Amino acid sequence: MTEIYTADSSFYGKLRRRLARLIYTRPARFEGHDAGLARPLLTISFDDAPTSAAYAGAALLEKYGARGTFFISAGLSGSDSHLGVYTSEMEIKALHAAGHEIACHTHSHLDCGRATAADIAFDLDLNAEAFHRMGLPKATTFAYPYGDVSPQAKSVLTSRFIASRALHHGLITPGTDLNQTPAVGIEGKDGEQTAIDWLIRAEDETAWLVLYTHDVRENPSDWGCTPETLERLIVRALDMGFDIVTYAEGARLASGQAVQKVKAA
Repeated sequence: MTEIYTADSSFYGKLRRRLARLIYTRPARFEGHDAGLARPLLTISFDDAPTSAAYAGAALLEKYGARGTFFISAGLSGSDSHLGVYTSEMEIKALHAAGHEIACHTHSHLDCGRATAADIAFDLDLNAEAFHRMGLPKATTFAYPYGDVSPQAKSVLTSRFIASRALHHGLITPGTDLNQTPAVGIEGKDGEQTAIDWLIRAEDETAWLVLYTHDVRENPSDWGCTPETLERLIVRALDMGFDIVTYAEGARLASGQAVQKVKAA
């Protein structure tokens, strides 16, 4: 089982993350939406993609006609951890075949806050090569492992991905930095209520909300949720009128590259 790693929580680490928000920015535009989005958007994403997410998480989204985003570190495939066993290549390919987005999370789950630009680029290349060997399309979006961001990471990522997801809470609206987008975790004892609170805010502002979790099982880790929690959030979002989109679909809208599909009445 892999060791539980903690990102830099020092004053320097916090200062670095703050500084990173100011440079290498890519403001969301949502062009073609003069009056804003037609409906609020929701993305449900799974970090590291343990097998429970690949089965229970994917199945719940598919049950309601939706698809999610799985941020994959291919170098972890098949290994065990506090989140459970990570998805195998066969399972990753099955997720793609079912219409879910397979996105990049570095190859080794690299802490991009502490790594050099060269090391980040090398690790991204390894993950891209692994995706290519699996017959997957090139990943267009990224999530920072541990949510740790740095100026050097953004300098590398900005030319490779249309959007990169961090972990600070917030909504994606015009002007939000697509190289460091906010997200809200469905994790811990208050995870469901926190997600509901942000769904309400996103509905009020007709904004794009990104939720994330890790494992999806009856006895989840501190970073995961139960299938029941995830299903309640999916149903609630649909009842509130959200369009559930992959992270790449949302990023294309936020980049002015796509037109939002309107649900049938």
